[in-house]
Amino acid sequence: MAIELTTAQALQLWHDVNLELVRDDQPDLTSRQTSILLTIYLEAPPHTVRGLAQKLGVSKPVITRALNAMGKLDLVRRRRDDEDRRNVLVQRTVNGALYIEYLADMLARQAQGVRP
Repeated sequence: MAIELTTAQALQLWHDVNLELVRDDQPDLTSRQTSILLTIYLEAPPHTVRGLAQKLGVSKPVITRALNAMGKLDLVRRRRDDEDRRNVLVQRTVNGALYIEYLADMLARQAQGVRP
């Protein structure tokens, strides 16, 4: 189901969502961290540092720094791949799933208030 928004409505929705994120007591994630987190939770695993870097078009150290920050918040977890020790697997956590659910609920709530 596609939702049609004007440019002004789309920007207002983005503004409203970001404003609520700034005001809430949840962790502040960068756009890059949010993109990585959404990729991990919306796309089927397995996820690797190498795969995420390739998908987002950034270097592996960029992914590693983002995962370090999100790991401290228990939004994701990393472990070595038992089959190929060179790979680092990125795993979901309960706290991460709850954060994604929070984001989705907030986005839906803010979308309800979009003015024509």
